[in-house]
Amino acid sequence: MVRAKTRDVGANAENLALTFLREKGLTPIQRNFQCRLGELDLIMLDDKCLVVVEVRFRGSKSFVSAGLTIDRRKQQKLIRTTALYLAWNPRYTNHTVRFDVVGIDVNAHAETHVEWIRDAFRPVDASL
Repeated sequence: MVRAKTRDVGANAENLALTFLREKGLTPIQRNFQCRLGELDLIMLDDKCLVVVEVRFRGSKSFVSAGLTIDRRKQQKLIRTTALYLAWNPRYTNHTVRFDVVGIDVNAHAETHVEWIRDAFRPVDASL
């Protein structure tokens, strides 16, 4: 039961992020790309830039904003998963890749705040 609720909350957060980013001019390419290395929440195009978007949600009891919850280990997982995505989708290999985070926070008054962190982190090597 708890797992299903968490999945629903995640899907709702991704829907909100997708709508928000479309309104900002990004074009959706794929949602929830999954492989053995991990999952990419949203893959979008921003002109000639392939944007990998990690969506984070935090409820009113959280002490840190959703956008600040991507640690180095998670970044590396996203980078590796993106490299595999590019290997499987060669039409995007000439695109610049950017990693964005959309943080969705809900306060105690049930008000939703969306924070878009463009270019939130970069791979250490320049292969992406």
